[in-house]
Amino acid sequence: PPPPQGQPQPGYGYPQGQPQPGYDPNAAAYGYPQGGQAPGTIQANNGYINIPYLGTVQLATMGQRFLARLLDGVILGVVYMIVMFAGVAGMVGLAESDPVECNVDPVTGMTSCSGGEAALGGVAAFFVVVAIMSVLLLVYEWLMISLKGATLGKMALGLKVVKEADGQVPGLGAGFIRYIIPVVGSFLCGIGQILVYLSPFFDSSGKLQGWHDRAAGTVVTKK
Repeated sequence: PPPPQGQPQPGYGYPQGQPQPGYDPNAAAYGYPQGGQAPGTIQANNGYINIPYLGTVQLATMGQRFLARLLDGVILGVVYMIVMFAGVAGMVGLAESDPVECNVDPVTGMTSCSGGEAALGGVAAFFVVVAIMSVLLLVYEWLMISLKGATLGKMALGLKVVKEADGQVPGLGAGFIRYIIPVVGSFLCGIGQILVYLSPFFDSSGKLQGWHDRAAGTVVTKK
């Protein structure tokens, strides 16, 4: 016969009709397993973290983050060199097609020159393009992290920057905070920027959050 109402069921050890120990009725809403740790907590410093709506995800290692940044540097460097090469080649072509010609007046001895207007216009256009490219390269990381959660380098290595609070991409506000802190640090002869990028090593929480991540409320994960 079944045991009296309210008595523990054999083999289970908890009262009938009551939730199991460790059961979290809100767990499904947050996306982490029942009985698991609360969002934002590290599981025994094993490189995994619980994030709302994402569940348990792996944190990116410092080696992976370094390789992603190195790859971004290579990509941006190649793009910049292509633009520079194309601009210089264009200016040389314009100079050859519209050479400057100078003549000396035999009466007055004065020298007058003509031509070269196209080359001068090409030089001006080249510097405008370089200025635009420089701005785009400067905001590349801000926009990519804000809108996609990853730069091209991070995408190649399967890394993503997300908000610790809800697992979403940072957005323009948090993305700008995360971006601008290393930029400000670069004004101190670059030492501040290096310290910012090394600051995840100093994070005692185990989340590998740099100072820029803490300010923006983000973590870098491995997809």
